[in-house]
Amino acid sequence: MELHNLQPAVGSNKKKRRIGRGPGSGKGGTSTRGHKGAKSRSGYKKKVGFEGGQMPLQRRVPKFGFKNINRVEYKAINVAVLEQLADKTGAEKISVADLMQAGLVRKNQLVKILANGQLNHKLEVEAHAFSKKAEEAITAAGGTIVKL
Repeated sequence: MELHNLQPAVGSNKKKRRIGRGPGSGKGGTSTRGHKGAKSRSGYKKKVGFEGGQMPLQRRVPKFGFKNINRVEYKAINVAVLEQLADKTGAEKISVADLMQAGLVRKNQLVKILANGQLNHKLEVEAHAFSKKAEEAITAAGGTIVKL
């Protein structure tokens, strides 16, 4: 076998269908596009989301509610979690960096301390926000709060 007698397998190569080459080809006239309508015209492009004139899904689905663009979202940390962290590490001061190191908070999240649970340690707690009851719980245990 040499390069000059290589041939494709029988039936693997088909002739390309030549559209719009006169009536004798059987594919002349409308050139397989049918009669009239946008799809028969040159330059036709279907719009994104177009459903053939049916009301598109994007417009059928009801829209409701309100998204406040000024909303400030906090990561909630309970007093019970601070208690566990103090037990584990023996720290007297808990900052956002400590919470990040413990895997409770991500890099740019704001932290709010909530009052769920008991606090027995005297802690200095740094966070962006505190609930009133959390403030009371921390100060009742002899600790202090620092708002960032």
